Amino acid sequence: MKKRIPVIIAVVLILLTVGACAVIKVLEKYAYSDQRADLNEYYGVTSDGEAAVMLQNELLDIKAQVKDGRCYLDLDTVHAYLNDRFYEDAEGILIYALPNDLVMTRIGSTQISMGYYTTEDAASDAGYILSYYDGDGEERTVYVALDFVKQYTNFGYTLFTEPNRIQLDTVWEEEQVAELKKDTQVRYQGGVKSDILTDVKKGDNVVVLETMENWSKVKTADSVIGYVENRKLTAAHSETPEAVMEYLEPEYTSQTRDYKINLAWHQVTNQTANSTFPGVLSAAKGVNVISPTWYSLSDNQGNFMNIASTDYVNTAHGMGLEVWGLVDNFNKDVDTGTVLGSLSTRTALVTGLVQEARARGLDGINIDFENISESAGESFVQFLRELSILCRSNGIVLSVDNYVPKEYSAHYNRAEQGVVADYVIIMGYDEHWGGGGVAGSVASIDFVEEGIVNTLADVPKEKVINALPFYTRIWKTVNGEVTSEAVGMDTAQAFLDKNGVTAVWDEGTCQNYAEFTAEDGSFYQVWLEDEQSLAVKLNVMKMNELAGVAAWKLGFERASVWDVIAEAGYTK
Repeated sequence: MKKRIPVIIAVVLILLTVGACAVIKVLEKYAYSDQRADLNEYYGVTSDGEAAVMLQNELLDIKAQVKDGRCYLDLDTVHAYLNDRFYEDAEGILIYALPNDLVMTRIGSTQISMGYYTTEDAASDAGYILSYYDGDGEERTVYVALDFVKQYTNFGYTLFTEPNRIQLDTVWEEEQVAELKKDTQVRYQGGVKSDILTDVKKGDNVVVLETMENWSKVKTADSVIGYVENRKLTAAHSETPEAVMEYLEPEYTSQTRDYKINLAWHQVTNQTANSTFPGVLSAAKGVNVISPTWYSLSDNQGNFMNIASTDYVNTAHGMGLEVWGLVDNFNKDVDTGTVLGSLSTRTALVTGLVQEARARGLDGINIDFENISESAGESFVQFLRELSILCRSNGIVLSVDNYVPKEYSAHYNRAEQGVVADYVIIMGYDEHWGGGGVAGSVASIDFVEEGIVNTLADVPKEKVINALPFYTRIWKTVNGEVTSEAVGMDTAQAFLDKNGVTAVWDEGTCQNYAEFTAEDGSFYQVWLEDEQSLAVKLNVMKMNELAGVAAWKLGFERASVWDVIAEAGYTK
């Protein structure tokens, strides 16, 4: 027995050791870690002047800056999440357009001026830097004070420190809230071994973002998102935060008419061509707006070519017509982006156009700026905002011509046009154009309908006008090379008659189509625009209750076309 005692003791010691190890293992498995996460690393904050940005319940992959206790966001972020009307001018001025005024501040300044093209002499001091440049040259970025943005935008924000982080709220929807039963920690992930992000106290409220079996994803009052055990939460309920409505959005009044617009463009290439009016209108019925092509950008300083005629305006008025002078940017020697990118040149163009409209007695201005580059898109929209201010105050209708919406023209920002302009005109043609190298319809029904539906997604129907083509392209293919000629309706039909060809209705395009091979081997194709094709387009317009119809161009139509337009409801 004496010999067994040491063995028994040894076994007991071994068992105790094993048991102790097991207990330690259990404790290690289930004990709460006291390891704390580095919050600077968690938020990606690398310097004292930097701040993470939390939008609603999402940590954005961008950083704000903090200067003198104020928060600043880069202009692209302001545009993306808060307000896209702030505009950085090429002359180093930050501009905000209101319906009847411009708010301007020189970037880097505390001074702010209010009024249409006011000077810095009329400025007041905001008491803080409203915006500034960060970086040099082409890499520099404009940062805008959130307090400045907040003067014209409804959103809430709070700056938290250690580390710097900004909570931004732009929507205020119902959310699930719970109370903490006892003091605990918010952890990086759902598990007792996960690092601690922050401490929360008994009675604190947290927003519950997601509930799992044992843990919930929550956001604390100081915008830390992490995980808390479900058993630590109680009194779950729904709350809707109080919305920030400090800014009253001003009304953008419009000069839309209480009748359908029936606009016809009159191509005028020189002063003498003005005499063709009213001859080109002699067969027209129901037209109530004439838009002569009188103005074109002539240089990079905001000047424009002018072939307008006061007698023309007076004659049109005598016939009961409004006159909306067209302005184009077709001069290849002019860089439209340069003209529209600077306050001084925009000022020259805007004031020049409005002064011309008033002097001639024009009822409206029609902007036909085409092939605007993506880089000039913001400047184009800013030009429309600024032009709309003077048009609005002078009773001048502002209309803007647009392509059928495609991804490549998204920078034309039809939604903003629908706010500041009186009419947004869809150029519902050139589906296939002369320089495209591919034969096809000028305006198939699917193309036209797509243009209408996609425009209406951004612009109110009472502002949308769809333009019809009065022209047809005669396509010619020789040895694989495709060329075309744009001709009027009678000329297109005469071409087919001369060649003994009869067009047949094509359901795909909703047009009469003809093709033939000439004796010399040339292959011709024609998709006719005629009374039948236009009637289908007009029916789509009528179903979508558009504000009006436009037509390019006077002189290319048959007289009977006007009856078709009138039957669709677009008449005086």
